[in-house]
Amino acid sequence: MLRQAKEERTLKENLMLASSTAFVSGVTNIAGMIAFLAFTTNITGHVANLAKHIVEQNYREIIVFLIWLLLFFFGAFLSSFIVKSLKHTSNYKAHAAPVIIEIVVLLFVAIYGHHFYDQTQLEREIVIGAIIFSMGLQNSLVSIISGGLIKTSHLTGLFTDLGGDIAEWFHPKSEKTTMVKNKIYIRLTILGFYIGGAVLGGLAFDMIGFTIFYFVPLILLTILYYDISEVALHRLAKLFNMNG
Repeated sequence: MLRQAKEERTLKENLMLASSTAFVSGVTNIAGMIAFLAFTTNITGHVANLAKHIVEQNYREIIVFLIWLLLFFFGAFLSSFIVKSLKHTSNYKAHAAPVIIEIVVLLFVAIYGHHFYDQTQLEREIVIGAIIFSMGLQNSLVSIISGGLIKTSHLTGLFTDLGGDIAEWFHPKSEKTTMVKNKIYIRLTILGFYIGGAVLGGLAFDMIGFTIFYFVPLILLTILYYDISEVALHRLAKLFNMNG
């Protein structure tokens, strides 16, 4: 899922990346909403709230929402910067590094929320900021890997692109190409797994609370492991062939 650059990616690799990261976004967003009463992937909503607080001159809230927006921006910036810095070594290392940072941040949220969170306003704002930062990392990374095709937490853009793709597919003057069909598959996959993640995440949070945040890094670890396992199996097969 992480080894191939955008030009070399197969439909299967894109579908696997889209489904896993969309599921993570769905779980994280609903868990953040239930736990902290704030969406952690809805940057458009945060901009609207920022404007509302500016009008009402709520200076503390203005600062908080500005920091949240900057954290998403910094997550996206850091992800892109890391990929460009490490790409000369290997695609896997370049793409895996932001995922590792996201895992660390979400583990912090899980541990802090499960053991130390006292539901104070400052704690809530810090934890929300950490989750927003992690979503900025993820959204930027999957967009870079897929060449802008996959954005797992940007559903407004998803519905816009999906509407355009379906219109192109059904228009009598348009050619029904494999590329357009694959885009529709990928966008529907993102939507389905995001909704599925949100529903299952909401149900799970009601049952196990902050423990749900331990499962999100596990999903991200499977993304890292997928490419490592393929390489390990390939090397093992070569070793057996040489010995044979």
